[in-house]
Amino acid sequence: MRTSNHLIGLLNFFTFLASIPILGGGIWLSSRANNTDCLKFLQWPLIVIGVSIMVVSLAGFAGACYRNTFLMYLYLWAMFFIIAALIGFVIFAYAVTDKGSGRPVLNRVYLEYHLQDYSGWLEERVTSQSYWMKISSCIRDSHVCAKTRRTYNSIPESAEMFYLRKLSPVESGCCKPPTECGYVYQNETVWIPGGGLVGADPDCVNWNNDQGQLCYNCNSCKAGVLASIRKSWRKVSVINIVILIILVIMYMVAIAAFRHNKRIDNDEPYGETRMEKSQPSRIHF
Repeated sequence: MRTSNHLIGLLNFFTFLASIPILGGGIWLSSRANNTDCLKFLQWPLIVIGVSIMVVSLAGFAGACYRNTFLMYLYLWAMFFIIAALIGFVIFAYAVTDKGSGRPVLNRVYLEYHLQDYSGWLEERVTSQSYWMKISSCIRDSHVCAKTRRTYNSIPESAEMFYLRKLSPVESGCCKPPTECGYVYQNETVWIPGGGLVGADPDCVNWNNDQGQLCYNCNSCKAGVLASIRKSWRKVSVINIVILIILVIMYMVAIAAFRHNKRIDNDEPYGETRMEKSQPSRIHF
């Protein structure tokens, strides 16, 4: 077996390994969708891409080991489209999560989230009535707000200690009223109106101490979900970009090794150029 075949087989092995972080990122997003982000369709493109890279890498590995030209052609073309799909996914992920972040609040460590800071396809998707009913039900069923409660020697956490906590976007947006509403802290999920006027934010009247309602219908809750999704996607996208660069480099090396094999199969001297037809195709391996 020629050295270039060994090289192609080795590259496919590393490509197979590179698919594991991509698939792992999709599975991680899936776990987030089940208990935090609650938007369940976003992880599937990444899982499909990861599985596709695994399958295609195995085909390329077999083609290199058995010198099967058809499998090598299949590997090169399939990897071309998979890399293009991964590039498209990374661009899409950054495009739909380019806006929005938490706002600092005076005398609070946690951030608060406002729906007007978000726009675009993802914001429209999350805030649509049909999707939000499913998302809010998912958040309620995950008991994320109940998990924010803390006690010390059976004594509930004080307001001062609560204000020093770093809440997740969903905890901040869905489990308490916005600070500007002027509600007084009783515990993490029970707040009562203060002595002054309730703020003008519509979320101030949407807040309810009923543990099945809280702020699940608030714009701040929708903004918190968007912020959580943005944070998750950005983490996964960084890994995808690194893996994408590695895949492109390995793909270019695999093309060079495959073309070297073809020259040897055709008994072409190294470096010789030979025109096979008067108008050669623009793309060839």
